[in-house]
Amino acid sequence: MTVKHWLALGLALTAQSAFAACGADEGVCETPSGEYHIELPDEENPPLVVFLHGYGGSGAGTMRNRGMVDPLLDRGYAVMAPEGALRNGRKSWNFYPGWEGRDETAFLTEVVEDAADRFGIDSDRVVLGGFSAGGFMVNYLACAAPETFSAYVPVSGGFWRPHPEACEGPIRMFHTHGWTDNVVPLEGRILGGGRFHQGDIFAGLEIWRVANECPDTKPTGFSTTDQFMRRKWANCAEGSALEFALFPGGHSVPTGWADMMVDWYEGLPGS
Repeated sequence: MTVKHWLALGLALTAQSAFAACGADEGVCETPSGEYHIELPDEENPPLVVFLHGYGGSGAGTMRNRGMVDPLLDRGYAVMAPEGALRNGRKSWNFYPGWEGRDETAFLTEVVEDAADRFGIDSDRVVLGGFSAGGFMVNYLACAAPETFSAYVPVSGGFWRPHPEACEGPIRMFHTHGWTDNVVPLEGRILGGGRFHQGDIFAGLEIWRVANECPDTKPTGFSTTDQFMRRKWANCAEGSALEFALFPGGHSVPTGWADMMVDWYEGLPGS
């Protein structure tokens, strides 16, 4: 075997090792601020869905949700699950304004840049999603720095009271919530003996309509997709998108969410 062939083989093995070190079954990728899991589709330069776990969950646990991960991979999307930082002994996200801890916007930007360098994901087509506490994180990040990601797709998480007075915009958001969710009810609930109060999901949608400069509170369209009842607000600021999907279940990432979300995202201009 020539030197050229040995060099090619060595590069191939290095690439395989880099992928294995970050595969969901083999370990995590490490960055200066934290860790993440990632799985890649067969396509080169794929778009990426970053999905944040709930309170007390983990990135590894997110990757075990094959009902969500596999449909995204099948649609040609890479899937990343970062690890939250420890808060009161459990992993979560530093989403509430004024809390001390990791700068999550900087961390999530860091892991996306790392994945772009390692695996060639398309850093211009990155969707940020999250469940429960991860969904709260998505909303607060989108509120403060809407340009960070291409679109935002929270599940079962909004804002806490007092709601933000205003958010930056415009944004592209697809919010999904369960009708019978009693962990993050649509109306919110009191936590920590009164120290915290989850916000009202519909009040949050009002904040996003204002950020998107929507001319009316009335939705411009109603539709259904399988179990999901959907409403959207169009004719708002250029480049914006806002849609809400309600499903009959409780506190979960519902079956069918991944394909519905990708269909929505790929229907947006420029996606």
